[in-house]
Amino acid sequence: MELVFENWELLFKGAYYTLYIAVISMFFGLFIGVTVALARLKGNRPVRWAARVYVSVIRGTPALVQIVIVYYGLVDYGITLGPLTAACIALSINIGAYLSEAIRGAILSIPKGQTEAALATGMTSWQAMYRIVLPQAARVAIPPMGNTFIGMLKETSLVSFIAVPELLRSAQLLIARYYVNMPFYIGIAIMYWIMSTVFSAILEAVEKRLSKAY
Repeated sequence: MELVFENWELLFKGAYYTLYIAVISMFFGLFIGVTVALARLKGNRPVRWAARVYVSVIRGTPALVQIVIVYYGLVDYGITLGPLTAACIALSINIGAYLSEAIRGAILSIPKGQTEAALATGMTSWQAMYRIVLPQAARVAIPPMGNTFIGMLKETSLVSFIAVPELLRSAQLLIARYYVNMPFYIGIAIMYWIMSTVFSAILEAVEKRLSKAY
């Protein structure tokens, strides 16, 4: 493990890129997820159909295939993206499909009486959704959304395939330099575990706080 400590700067830089990709993808994925969930619940038939197809396609195909389509496939149509940009776009689209189902399930879990009461006060359907239903649904959706984020954190290792300098790619560069495998693989495994554990602890604290609040 001495080599790991000697090259900690490169590994920590890789960890930074891993966190950066995960956070950016989660941010835009959340926007996509809310939009798709509302499209499936409130949209007309073509909109609901399109949203359903999106979720089915994304959940039914490997994330790695989606990454290479965005990075390599779009080149055929004159769209050239940098590795980091392509990684964030592909993972945002991927996580958006999973978040949409978590959000949709959370919205459906809110009793219909809440919406009916809001409508009775003079709110429109959309006002009732944004002011009454969504705030309550957010509390229900936080646990599955947190688990999705932790899964995304580990799934960022896939973008090493397109040479994004995240944690796994950094380890691969060091392996190519020193011709030693195990120390670096164990090192990054520990780093992934630490990051996942920290975010799990944060998620648990948020859940407890919300439980007390409600």
